[in-house]
Amino acid sequence: MPATRLTTFDDWVDLFRVWQKDIGVAYPEITNYKFEAKFGPTRSNEVEFGAYKGRPKWEKVVQIPDQRMRDALLNLIVYQGDTEFASVEQQRRLFETAPSEHDRQSLCRVVTEEMRHGWQMCHLLMNHFGYSGRVEAQKMLERRAFDQKRLLGAFNQDVNNWLDFFVYTDFVDRDGKYQLTMLSYSGFAPLAQSMIPMLKEESFHLGTGQDGIVKAGVIPLNIIQKYINKWVPVSLDLFGVDRSSSAHWFYVWGLKGRYDEPTATAEVNLERMNEHSRELYRQECVKLVEMINKNVPTGQAKLYVPDVKFNRFIGEHARKPYSVTGEMLSEERYAEHLKEMLPQPGDVALVCEIQSLEKQWISPKGSNQ
Repeated sequence: MPATRLTTFDDWVDLFRVWQKDIGVAYPEITNYKFEAKFGPTRSNEVEFGAYKGRPKWEKVVQIPDQRMRDALLNLIVYQGDTEFASVEQQRRLFETAPSEHDRQSLCRVVTEEMRHGWQMCHLLMNHFGYSGRVEAQKMLERRAFDQKRLLGAFNQDVNNWLDFFVYTDFVDRDGKYQLTMLSYSGFAPLAQSMIPMLKEESFHLGTGQDGIVKAGVIPLNIIQKYINKWVPVSLDLFGVDRSSSAHWFYVWGLKGRYDEPTATAEVNLERMNEHSRELYRQECVKLVEMINKNVPTGQAKLYVPDVKFNRFIGEHARKPYSVTGEMLSEERYAEHLKEMLPQPGDVALVCEIQSLEKQWISPKGSNQ
């Protein structure tokens, strides 16, 4: 890493290339990709919600009327960018065990687009936020998920195999869709315009999910369920704390809206911003699992979305001993319950064995949007 701070975006691009090599993803399909910042049209040229509703969207940071708003905007961009680079680091070792060339190319596309999304956020930081933006853009490429240095806990967890990856893209990337959508309504025009191409690319990531695994019927459903139990709670955590003052002010300042902002009819509840979008996400996950269950043979237990209280680390349910069905357990029983409901070393070993020995463990090109 450079001893001095970055001064130009070209400097940042040089560091980006170093990062690609350092984490082991400098494959030709990735390095030959033309990385660039992309912008699309927003729904409105006016701020759509909050205290500045009806005023022209801000094209430059200096136009934003309050330093607290500028600091909050910087924070939103940093956290979004950090998740993009972190997910690449989580998935970096999957290239060696791709089930098929189709899956490897899908992984290449997912990883490349996640890199481009991080590139996009750093482009905003470098071009709009002066020295602070340059510092944050550099730090973005210095943190490592596998060193537990990423900003959000979900992005410091390992993605150990392709079952892990498929469930991750189903649920964690689905949370990403929600976050990008909420930022697409931002009163800061360059951020809102960045979200349009990112959302189009994100839609492919959701299509790399797991129903092909269920159709193949090789991996036991109880193990698939354990991976759902792993990733749904961390995805729920990604929406943030309950009764969040930050989410409150993001909305008041016109920086980040509700997921359903254009169609929401109820008056906004500023004290429950995160809870509102989290519940919409949970409902979508339930519908997704219902679709996947159509491929579960008759007579077998269906997959399910764990209760919103299970294995949470953020919010009112954080670190409380709730079961996957939402029942309060003793601490001793809860410790055993986690072993029963989350992937254990034996489960990981079995999945890896199946992937290496059973060539038809996944149905070709199976996906759910």
